[in-house]
Amino acid sequence: MAIMIGLSIKVAAGSLKDIGRLRGARDMLSISDGAARGERSIPATVAAPRGDRGKRIFDVTVSAAALLFFAPLLAVIAVALLAVDGRPLIFRHARVGAQGRLFDCLKFRSMRRDASERLTELLATDPERRREWAEKRKLSSDPRVHWLGKILRMTCLDELPQFYNVLRGDMSLVGPRPIPPDETEKYGSNLHYYTSLKPGMTGMWQVNRRADTTYEERVQYDIKYCQSRSAYLDLVIIVKTVGIVLFATNYA
Repeated sequence: MAIMIGLSIKVAAGSLKDIGRLRGARDMLSISDGAARGERSIPATVAAPRGDRGKRIFDVTVSAAALLFFAPLLAVIAVALLAVDGRPLIFRHARVGAQGRLFDCLKFRSMRRDASERLTELLATDPERRREWAEKRKLSSDPRVHWLGKILRMTCLDELPQFYNVLRGDMSLVGPRPIPPDETEKYGSNLHYYTSLKPGMTGMWQVNRRADTTYEERVQYDIKYCQSRSAYLDLVIIVKTVGIVLFATNYA
């Protein structure tokens, strides 16, 4: 059974019996993203990521199981997006990973195809929105988001493709939030904390305040997680994240 979702995410159901083999699990899903993996990085002094075999085993096991479990839903979302706003179905955005390496973070596309033009026009004509964007790098009631995208964001379903990022090793289930290269300067001398770990699908800032958090507060949440992370903290964050998703509270 193969499900095509914009970037050709393929799940080989015939190999389900081998899902327990971690190395084999990475090969069960393939994606064509056009990125030269490992060839891009930010110009910053970074620390090597901390070794955590147990965390990686957990990431691979959960992400592989999630992709298989949600395969029918992924297909439904893909068809719905195609009907609402056409291609591309997947939005790929460059984010900074461990050791400063850039990778393509995956999401279902929730914004209209002319989102960039809409943002430029809005910021040029609306001072209030311009201030909001400067402070948070996001907009409330974002006019760039189509109606289906609002539902996907409210339920966090737009982030389901990131399970592939976790399986591939770009991200972890829990970690600092993935940031674009042009935002690394906001971390200042603390950037080495951020680049010492893989970015996470969820993290401290998402489960604490999320939508109403200022950018500076998000940075502090990331630094705090990097300094105090543990298996117990990861478990607490995952449990809180499940609650937020189920009750659709504080979504960004």
